[in-house]
Amino acid sequence: MSSPTAPPGPQDERHEQHTYRVTLRGVWAPVDEAERETLRAGLAEADGLGAMRFTPGGSLAYDRTLKAFSFRIELRSDAEDGEEMAAALAEERLENVLRERGLHCGELRAAVTDLDTMKVNRKRRG
Repeated sequence: MSSPTAPPGPQDERHEQHTYRVTLRGVWAPVDEAERETLRAGLAEADGLGAMRFTPGGSLAYDRTLKAFSFRIELRSDAEDGEEMAAALAEERLENVLRERGLHCGELRAAVTDLDTMKVNRKRRG
């Protein structure tokens, strides 16, 4: 006896989702002293290891020199769109974070890791 197959439906239209960790690195481009003050005021939460976490909302890390920063975010995106889309989504989120704080930055560099395709090397016992 054969088992019935489900009719094609919405579940067939879903795309496979992957989890990406994206690190964006950039330099600050403050336009005035008020923006520099905003950066200094945010140092308590942005400086140190606690700020360098991958979170769904993203975490912004920089130090007292106010020259460079990194933004780390973990997000889900369609696997078929790949790492380029994950980087674009991360940049969009960073732009929103910076706009909310009234900050500006220069060019960005992105490093993207697809956690679903990572190869994990396990130690052999022996």
